[in-house]
This record gives sequence, structure tokens and C-alpha cells, in this order.
Amino acid sequence: MDGREGVLTYFPVESWLVEKMAEAEKEVKESGLFCRIEETCALNHYKVLRAFQQVGVTDFHFQDSTGYGYGDVGREALERLFAIVFEGEDALVRPQIVSGTHALSACLNAVLHPGDTLLAACGKPYDTLATVIGLGKRVSGSLMERGIRYAEVELTPEGRPDLEKLAEQVERLKPRVCFIQRSRGYSQRSALSVDTIRKMIKVVKSAYPGAVCLVDNCYGELVEIEEPGAAGADLVAGSLIKNPGGTLAPGGGYIVGRKELVEEVSYYLTAPGLGREMGAFSGKRLLFQGLFLAPLVVEQALKGAVLAASFFQKLGYTVDPLPEEVRYDIVQTVTLEDKEALLAFCRGLQKASPVEAGSVPEPAVLPGYEDPVVMAGGTFVQGASLELSADAPVRPPYTVFLQGGVSLYYTKIGLLLAAQEVLRTCRR
Repeated sequence: MDGREGVLTYFPVESWLVEKMAEAEKEVKESGLFCRIEETCALNHYKVLRAFQQVGVTDFHFQDSTGYGYGDVGREALERLFAIVFEGEDALVRPQIVSGTHALSACLNAVLHPGDTLLAACGKPYDTLATVIGLGKRVSGSLMERGIRYAEVELTPEGRPDLEKLAEQVERLKPRVCFIQRSRGYSQRSALSVDTIRKMIKVVKSAYPGAVCLVDNCYGELVEIEEPGAAGADLVAGSLIKNPGGTLAPGGGYIVGRKELVEEVSYYLTAPGLGREMGAFSGKRLLFQGLFLAPLVVEQALKGAVLAASFFQKLGYTVDPLPEEVRYDIVQTVTLEDKEALLAFCRGLQKASPVEAGSVPEPAVLPGYEDPVVMAGGTFVQGASLELSADAPVRPPYTVFLQGGVSLYYTKIGLLLAAQEVLRTCRR
């Protein structure tokens, strides 16, 4: 029994779709795209392994701490590990950080003071961070309510950072923080490479050396052989239920960067004078092991994204990135141009899930988002995008954002059932 027969044996997929998937997979394998991903994964896996050895991780570091969490050597070892892997002087890795947005919010609130300026270098940030800043609907406690000024540099018509305008704005405004969003959020622009981030930071520092460059690294971790810390980022933040958690982390977030800035953030996260010395921590083994496995899972997610691009392009849909493009995050978009097709895609993907396969995704208003959002993916950890998920704001052009895939085989089933549901809906 080959792979195609296996799919047809266990899942109710139309045979012509299975053949179309086989064609797409054959093409991407012959193109060498998978080999390129494997080479990057190998380098990152070696880097992570060596970091574990440098830190001297032992079984003792996996022990839980309670209460105040004083003297937690396992927590300290985990944070040294993240600092090495993500190329910063210091790190905070905490279960008390509830999301990537929370990690970024902690950085912004710690570093910015009334009268300071926050400059967004990639246009308006994604929905939940825009709410933190104070854009759109008024929310108590936003940065703008605290007296923080906000400005942004629009992307070029091609969706690229506008380095010339960035230099002008930095020189004019002298912002305390320049925010760089690596992934696309719910926009149509491409993710940023570490090299592009390096160029942006160079422009910012040349125009105003006092600016703190904060990079949102969500979905981009371990996709390239360098991290934004190596490109000069002062602070880098992200979520543990995305790439660096390797699908094992039950929650949490990380912040990596310059030692004095990480210390400032720790005071905001706990309390001034207490900082990083506090914070009980249970389940550390999952975070250590998740980081160790992360390069391998990211490899599978990237292969799944390439296959999704090739497969849905063959079915006549607009995809971004294109199958042959170099990737700088794990996100793949498919533009469906129709609300019912968007909902059908999410229903189909949900049917492929190991958890909640019988659930039907429906749009809902979520905290921090301007439009109703539909989310699919029966994950073992709620919201863990790296396992395999799809979500989208329900608004034109009805683009779905696909992330993750713990294995290529699992992703293939998800893509097949999603495509079948979309096509059946469009035939009605």
C-alpha cells in the first residue's frame, strides 16, 4: 500500500484530489525546495544541541519550583539556553507570559514612558498589538492612554519596508522604540528575512542610536540559520506555543535581548525590585524538550507550507508565498475570494484534526480583533499554531492563514480535506 492508497483507505477524500496532491508533492521534491529546508533544519538542530551542551542541561533542571520561585536553577538554565539560541545577551522565558502579544506588550510598557514615541516600521501592527497601542477601539491601559506617542512608516506599494522613509521618520521623531514585525499578521505583505531586519536596524541606529529596536519574532523562529538578535535587535519576543515550543510547550512566552533591557522588562513582568528572581515554574521539561525538537517540527511545517502553496495553486487559487519562494516564517496564505469558501476551508481542516475533529469552526468576535475571526485546528495545546492550524479575519479578500504541521503527512490530510470542503461548497 503506498501513501495515496493509505489516504483513500482511512479518509473520505476524492481520488482525483489525492492524485493532484501527489503531483504537487513530486514537483516540490524534484525542485530541491525540500532539500533547502532540510539543510537549514540540520544547522539549527546542531545549534540547539550545542547550546544544550554549553548550558550543561541535566535532569535536575527539569524540577518544578513553587511559591515565589526563588533559586530556580532550571529556570535560569532555560533562559541561558534561549539567550544562546536566539542570539541575545539575556532572556526571560516564563509561563506567566500568556501569548506573543503579551510578551511584546511587556517590552513596550517596560521601555516606553509618557512622552516617548513608538514608531512602527512595517505599517500598522496586527490586530491585538494595535489594541495594546491604542489604535481603533478604546481600551483602558493602552500605550496611547499612558501618554505614549505613536507613528508608523507605511510599506512600499510592493509591500516592502520603506528604508528611506524609515530613516526620515527616525531622524525626525527620535523614537524610543522602533517596532519591527517579522511575520505578516493578517496582512498581504511578505514576512521579513533576518537580512532585511538587519538593514532596517542599521537605518534606525544610523539615524538615531538611542532607539530600541524591538522585533516580533512570532512564526519566524528557526526558519533561517540566524535570528534577529544576530542582526542587532535590542529586544526580540515571541510565544512558546509557536515555533520555539516544538508543539510540546503548554504555554508561555520568551523575551531575548540586551541584558539591561531584559532586566527592565522583568521588573514590569513581576514588580520593580523583584524582577526575574521570582516566578514559580512547573513543567519545564516540556519547554526544554520542545526547544530541542523545534527545528525538526519547523522543518515539517515549512515543507507543509510549500506543499500547500503548490497544491492550492494547482487548484487555481492565489497563494503567498509562491511554492518556489524562500520562506522567512511558517505562514502560508490562500486567497479564496469568498466567505463561504473561507469557512469551508476551516471546516475541512478541522475534520483532519486529532482533537475536536467533530467540531465546526464558526466566526467569533475575539478580544483585540476588529473583525470576526474563524479559527480551525484541533490542537493538543489550545492555540498552538505549530501543530497545524488555519485562521482568518472574515473580511475580503477572504484570505486564510495556514500555519504549522507537526508532520508533513498530517498536513497533507488537512490540505486534502480543506480543499475538498471548499470545492464541494463552490459546486453548490
